[in-house]
Formats: sequence, C-alpha cells, structure tokens
Amino acid sequence: MNAPADTGQVTHAFSLPEREAVYRAIHERRDMRHFSGGTVADDLLQRLLSAAHHAPSVGFMQPWRFIRVRSQSLRETMHALVEQERVLTAQALGAREDEFMTLKVQGVLDAAELLVVALPPGREAHVFGRRTLPEMDLASAACAIQNLWLAARAEGLGMGWVSIFCPVKLAELLKMPEGSRPIAMLCLGPVHAFYDQPMLQAEKWARRAALSDMVFDDCWGQLATPAAGDIPQGQGPGA
Repeated sequence: MNAPADTGQVTHAFSLPEREAVYRAIHERRDMRHFSGGTVADDLLQRLLSAAHHAPSVGFMQPWRFIRVRSQSLRETMHALVEQERVLTAQALGAREDEFMTLKVQGVLDAAELLVVALPPGREAHVFGRRTLPEMDLASAACAIQNLWLAARAEGLGMGWVSIFCPVKLAELLKMPEGSRPIAMLCLGPVHAFYDQPMLQAEKWARRAALSDMVFDDCWGQLATPAAGDIPQGQGPGA
C-alpha cells in the first residue's frame, strides 16, 4: 500500500497502522456497480453522512444536500432516467456505442440505499473563494462524496457514483427548488466482493494513467524529477 514508514519521530502523524488503514481505504475504494441487496443500518448510514458532512468546502459554504430515496416507485423512475441517458450517451460515443452498451453503468435498483447529492439554491451568495472559480461549489460537494465513499469502503460497503441522467428531469422528479442542481445518484450497500481493479479498466474501457505523466515541475509539461521511492508505472495498486 506504500504507506509512510514509521520513523519513530514525534510528529502530528497518525500511528503506522492508522496510516496504513487510510491508504488502504483510498487504494481499495471502487466505483461499484454490482450489489448484493441487503440493508444499511440507520446508525451506519448516519456515520457515513456525518463523514460526508465533515468534508472541506471553499469558504465553508457546505454546498451539499442529501436526498435518501426510500420509495421503490421513485427508484424505478430514476432507473428509467438513467436508461434513457445511457442510450443517448452510447449514441454520442460513436464508434464505441456498442462497446458502451455492454457495460453495467449503475445499480439503482440493486443497491440497499440510493442517495441523491445536490447543490442547493442560493450558491451565488457565496463569493469567498468563488469569485473567479464559481465551480468550487461542485468541487466542494465532490469532496463530501469522496469522504462518504472512503468511509463506506472502511465499513465494508460498496458505493457507485452514477452521473448518467438528465439533471433537469431528476430535479423535477425530486421536486427540488429552482437554482438547485443534482450532481450524483449514489448507489450504496453490501456487495459480494470488491473489484480487484477499476471495473472500466477490467473491461478494457480505459487504463489508469501513470502519475509521472501528470506531475510537472514549475511549468506545464515539464515533467517532475522522480523522487526516491516513486512507484514505477503499472506497479501501483488500483483504485
């Protein structure tokens, strides 16, 4: 897992086992599409939502709202929205249309819990950190989703982020106020097993890029000098 070694120095770092656990959650997190039904206890769901709510946010705006979908008929309608967009996405992919249609892209009907994450109305009032980068509301909400994802993995639950839907239709379905915006359907629950690598990599849709190709020194395109202990391409854990 390549967690930092225990140097014995007095620092603010967690203990070595605690650090290893953090890195394990990061590297073993998967975007899950296959669920085994079951349930998520209310106290566990509350812990996960609390983890999400403790995410960082620009200007401390906390631009996340969570809708727990408990109605089966509502789930079925949301599933239909995903299926509509799946076909349109496939058509937009051109040469990869048939390949895309073979992929499992959601578990809306299968997961124990279905959560919708949305941005609330009135976000324009938050100027701190957003005057030149207004999209920081979305970035902050994504941090909350990541917190929930890592906590779910640590609790042994799978989670999948579904973004294949029309946000306008979903907002109307959920009676969201004007100015709000749904950004994710989160499928959450027990799974038979976690993928040993990202599903889209296993399906040969894409591969994880080398970190060394994405880190620059001083200016764009100037590749960074490798640091001691860097993981060679293709040898690091999946995520």
